[in-house]
Amino acid sequence: MEHVAAVVRAAVDLLFPPVCLVCGAAGGRHPSLCDACWRSIRRLAPPWCALCGRPFWVLDPGVVAAGDGAIDRCAACRRRRPGFTYGRSAAVYEGAVREAVHALKFSGKSALAAPLGDLLLETCARGLPVAPDLVVPVPLHPARERERGFNQAALLARRVARGLGIALDTRALRRLRTTRAQAELSGAERRANVRGAFAARARALAGRHVLLVDDVLTTGATITACARATLDAGALTVGALTVARVTETAV
Repeated sequence: MEHVAAVVRAAVDLLFPPVCLVCGAAGGRHPSLCDACWRSIRRLAPPWCALCGRPFWVLDPGVVAAGDGAIDRCAACRRRRPGFTYGRSAAVYEGAVREAVHALKFSGKSALAAPLGDLLLETCARGLPVAPDLVVPVPLHPARERERGFNQAALLARRVARGLGIALDTRALRRLRTTRAQAELSGAERRANVRGAFAARARALAGRHVLLVDDVLTTGATITACARATLDAGALTVGALTVARVTETAV
């Protein structure tokens, strides 16, 4: 059956060649994202904050350095330690990656979860500070997931878990109530908006090294709330992995 399905897909691709879901050009390495869009994504790389993963475009003379010279903490993490153990993001939230995330979330282009998940694996998921043994997506409220048809974080998390060869649990976390759209709110309002909005299953998380996966990190309010619920359920460490981050906004 798998061979037949592959033949059918090949025939469909021949008759209707896949195009980039961001710019409309012919697909490349990823049928849903062309090579030009893929290359245009500005990847994040060290030096970055060891806690939140914030990149240091201009080195802050006040940063605390680890013994090997790596930067340990950014100014924001010195002021307020994030709720997660460590955070990493693959790219700057701009251009093609921003358009791809929007198309995935708001236009139902679920095929984009494949290249965005691969971006996570290629850029940072295989070099995390703590080796995770469980991948957990940031949950949507069931009503919003029914409306959208899927949880984009779950699609990304599935790709990451498969690439790392570790377990995925889409039910370890749940959202208890609907919340206002975070994009409309200030940093303080975002934190208040999601405070107490998540519950975790201790049986699934206790004693585990958990990797939370989401699409975008802005202030970190949502993934921090998830991380705190996960740690309260007994997780040993909680990493926060996102496709992109807004670099101008501190966690």
